[in-house]
Amino acid sequence: MKTRPTGSTSNADWMGSLCPALTSMPLKYLAVPGSHDSFSFWVDEQAPVGPDQKAYVKHLAAIFRFLAKKVMKKWSMTQNLTFREQLEGGIRYFDLRVSTKPGEPGHEIYFIHGLFGHKVRDGLNDINNFLNAHKKEVVFLDFNHHYAMSEEHHHYLIKMLKDVFGHKLCKIDVVEEITLNYLWENRYQVLVFYHHPSAEGCPVMWPGSKIPAPWANTTDTTKLIQFLETTLGERAKYGSFHVSQAILTPRVKTIARGLVRGLRNYLVEKNLPTIMTWVEAQKPGIDGVNIITSDFVELVDFASTVISLNNLLLQDRQGT
Repeated sequence: MKTRPTGSTSNADWMGSLCPALTSMPLKYLAVPGSHDSFSFWVDEQAPVGPDQKAYVKHLAAIFRFLAKKVMKKWSMTQNLTFREQLEGGIRYFDLRVSTKPGEPGHEIYFIHGLFGHKVRDGLNDINNFLNAHKKEVVFLDFNHHYAMSEEHHHYLIKMLKDVFGHKLCKIDVVEEITLNYLWENRYQVLVFYHHPSAEGCPVMWPGSKIPAPWANTTDTTKLIQFLETTLGERAKYGSFHVSQAILTPRVKTIARGLVRGLRNYLVEKNLPTIMTWVEAQKPGIDGVNIITSDFVELVDFASTVISLNNLLLQDRQGT
């Protein structure tokens, strides 16, 4: 499998480099590359198994300890690039799952996918540092799963988002009004989507309903592509942004067969050419793709492929 150069900076300013015909178009009609479980480039094998796991997984981890965690690490890591490397490569949508650590005092919150990852605050600071250096780039932060979090934890996280990003946070508005030009004029660079009632009434925390991300939950590429096509056909009625999750989800028996090899080697690399063929055939715009997410975004030039789809919108305008 061909790998793109890690840390490539060729897409670091792709939004700022788009032509005016695209920057004046609603962002929900542009093709935007994203990553699935965006923070899972590092997980902590020493920490307890996360509260996002089913009871039998926690039981196995308790029995087999380090061996179980090493297997979980292979199947929990869906990205190899850090936040900064993903941003420099062109990724602009981040799929974020967060949790507290059982028994830990205070309000600290961590990224999670089976095993605990970095502190959320550290990841947000990495993103903010990139945005400070690239003033015309805009990110979608989708906080779609929260585990072991009380009302206090939610208020702590929401305050953290406000503290880190400040004036960069885009206020909730009609989705059709959100263009890159509008964001630049208002110096907005961050759209936060917060899937929990704690954020209701907060003007800079967009509701999760504004960014549906239908999940196919399959290991079969044919079923995945059928699902992606069906959900794209239905997106117009929601009047929102839209995430096409071009990902395969391992079953327990899949993990058992590929115990040592892990997600990347067993499931992703084998099926990525089929998934990328579907991506290359897509078109943004009305009823078309918007945000597309993938696992291991460095395995192919995924971000560049998605970004280049926007050229099709220009061809349409020239043809009219």
